[in-house]
Amino acid sequence: QVQLVESGGGLVQAGGSLRLSCAASGRTLSGYAMGWFRQATGNEREFVAALSWSGGNTYYANSVKGRFTISRDNAKNTVYLQMNNLKPEDTAVYYCAARPPRSGGSYYTQTGYNYWGQGTQVTVSS
Repeated sequence: QVQLVESGGGLVQAGGSLRLSCAASGRTLSGYAMGWFRQATGNEREFVAALSWSGGNTYYANSVKGRFTISRDNAKNTVYLQMNNLKPEDTAVYYCAARPPRSGGSYYTQTGYNYWGQGTQVTVSS
């Protein structure tokens, strides 16, 4: 069994920055892509960013392009989401997820991600 634990959320003013971390334990996630999703109160969970296992391919929602950066350290089994120039509309619970090789669907949807963290709250004040 794989456990994913997010950390780094909190309260920040608009224009500020946060870095989220997602640490995996239980076994290595060799070959897995990693993704970040978020869910604002009253809304559906939406895609934020994803990263291939090698780290060579990244994918971003249009709303965060140029502001967020996803990265991973496979030796540490950890994925990061650097969030800069935060906006109030970024307020949400952020979840990390792992996607095994040859999974169906795309990086942009929840389908195919088989491990999920518990989420960490990010609140951006105006």
